[in-house]
Amino acid sequence: MTTAGLAPGPARGRVYWAVADCATLVRRTLLNYRRKPVAILWQLGFPIVSVLLYGFVFGSAMRVPGGGDYKDFLMPGMFTMTMTFGLMNTATSVVSDSGKGVMDRFRSMPMAPSAVTTGRGVSDLMVASAELAILAVTALAVGWTSDGGFGGTLFAFGLLLLLRFSLIWVGVWCGLALPDTESAGALYAVIFPVTMISSVYVAPALMPGWLGPVAAWNPISSTVAATRELFGNPGAAGETWVEQHALLMAVVWPLALTAVFLPLAVRRFQRLSR
Repeated sequence: MTTAGLAPGPARGRVYWAVADCATLVRRTLLNYRRKPVAILWQLGFPIVSVLLYGFVFGSAMRVPGGGDYKDFLMPGMFTMTMTFGLMNTATSVVSDSGKGVMDRFRSMPMAPSAVTTGRGVSDLMVASAELAILAVTALAVGWTSDGGFGGTLFAFGLLLLLRFSLIWVGVWCGLALPDTESAGALYAVIFPVTMISSVYVAPALMPGWLGPVAAWNPISSTVAATRELFGNPGAAGETWVEQHALLMAVVWPLALTAVFLPLAVRRFQRLSR
């Protein structure tokens, strides 16, 4: 066999290979999900169980500021909480790849360095979209409705994915910094209180005096309040500046988190090769 008659392939630029390598790693991540049905069931089942648990078990005991059905008040919070807990999935996947030597393998291959982080970001955003779709169907089944119209509803889901996008980089940075998957699991002890001290379940105005402002300034509360407004659901609008500008802050907080943690994650990955 000779290669004399074969013409060389077209030259490819750095952007082409960055996109191609990113697509390859996205495909790898999605194939891993197919091979881990238990992980998929846990990741998608937890939000559904949470909706049923909080909506029906605790719902009758909750008071909505200004009146309204508690399930309509709760669902934007559950959407936001699901996006927030996705941080743990990202961190666990990254630290697992590091522990198995997959990161070392990637660094030894002729591939775009940016593909590892961007591939993780794209694949996790695709999984988050699937989670939101399943959770929305569950919410509609239990009686939740969106009265914000098509545009408002679409904008609300866009804000939720924007929050998830920013937390992906927090998760990648944590995954590269933590030593093992057990340490990544311990992130739950941090994330759970952060979601509780927010407006996910109750209005900050109903919390103790010092805790209410903390919950109001929690970035999670801004996304919850903004999506409640866009969905046309009962809200918990307080009198603080951050609560009065929830839509603005639902964009500003994720952009600020991305601006801080995306460079940190990239720098952390680059240091692995030194």
